[in-house]
Amino acid sequence: MARKPKDVTVLHGHRVVTGPELRATFVEPEEALENPVRTRGRIIHGVVLVLLIALISAAVVVALAIIDGRIKLPTAAAGPAEIVSLCPSDTYEYAPTGSVVNVYNSTATGGLARTAADELQARRFVLGAVANKETSYSGVAAVISGADGRQGAFSVQRNIPGTDYFQDSREDASVDVVLSTGYQQMVAGDLVNKEPGLLTCPRENKRIADKEVSPVPGAK
Repeated sequence: MARKPKDVTVLHGHRVVTGPELRATFVEPEEALENPVRTRGRIIHGVVLVLLIALISAAVVVALAIIDGRIKLPTAAAGPAEIVSLCPSDTYEYAPTGSVVNVYNSTATGGLARTAADELQARRFVLGAVANKETSYSGVAAVISGADGRQGAFSVQRNIPGTDYFQDSREDASVDVVLSTGYQQMVAGDLVNKEPGLLTCPRENKRIADKEVSPVPGAK
């Protein structure tokens, strides 16, 4: 008798699961593969990953540029130039021709600055500006200069006794003279003391001025 063909789907009394049946068991339903929530999550994850990589790359590039000096980080703004707080103790020669002198009138007397400027020019000072200027300073006159203008300021003080010297942060040798309510007139030309001497700073607590704000405290 011919033997009955062996059933390959049965092994030792147990049904054998075929490959197609196994794949069909584990394959996700079509609806799951097209789940919009899952798809959106994957897109967001990818975008975040790309941005993170770009940020890290940019940080590395900037850091290398700073190290190489191609990018300079901003620094704190420099403070105002240092101003000497005490009256200069150096001795100065009388030298009227060394500095440009600006003459200002802070009084109600018209033409005072022009009259004083003409006298200073006749005494060989080099004139700059001649104008009116408001100030809270009271006295004979305020004489203002930077460190390079001290000799010129000394020479001006010898012609206008009783003035108060102020030093500001200017870098040139110019001198400002602000005539105030105490000003009467200059000493006669032939009586000017031309011996070397010191600047006169009787008002020590008001002597410093900031040119960026005003020529003397309270001026505008």
